[in-house]
Amino acid sequence: MRNLFLIPIISVLFIAPLQAQRIQEKGIGIINLERHQFTVNLLGPGFRYEIGIIRNVTASTSFTPAFATYQEGYTFGYSWHLRLRYYHNFNQRLDINKNVVGNSANYIAAARSIFFEPLQLIDNMPDTGDWAFAFYGGVYGIQRTNRKGFNINAEVGYGYMRGDGLLNGHGPMVHITFGWVATKRKKKNSNFQIKN
Repeated sequence: MRNLFLIPIISVLFIAPLQAQRIQEKGIGIINLERHQFTVNLLGPGFRYEIGIIRNVTASTSFTPAFATYQEGYTFGYSWHLRLRYYHNFNQRLDINKNVVGNSANYIAAARSIFFEPLQLIDNMPDTGDWAFAFYGGVYGIQRTNRKGFNINAEVGYGYMRGDGLLNGHGPMVHITFGWVATKRKKKNSNFQIKN
């Protein structure tokens, strides 16, 4: 019965900021973020798809190489990544006349990455047959996209490693990609400075 009272409270907490966001953005949607961004990785084939959710927040999925290490060993190879990113410096970049097209900003993100043994290029994990582990943690990253669409994304993080065929543990992860944004990007004059 007590849970029935929580539903309206939670609804107000989530819907009110979205309504305020819509008013602040004057009905035009996300201010600085790309609505959809598909990036093809050029070094080590792969891809990333990123979707703008609300101001400064995106969700992304990618299949690209990454490096992780923890008590069981280290690995470098292909992994599947999920991110919920919060870009924190669009205003500062606009204030000094820097590019924000293609989500060119710094971010913090909740991260999940899954490493599968058959897709690893180099590792020193215990020989337990097929193994996999998932990284759950936080990352700090930078993303820059130039006018021609070339994109670099670099992030480093620390988190919990949940093993399948390996022991659980914790450790760092590094993920760097260089690619090309295949989707149409906003023009420079379509970016608006956020009013605080």
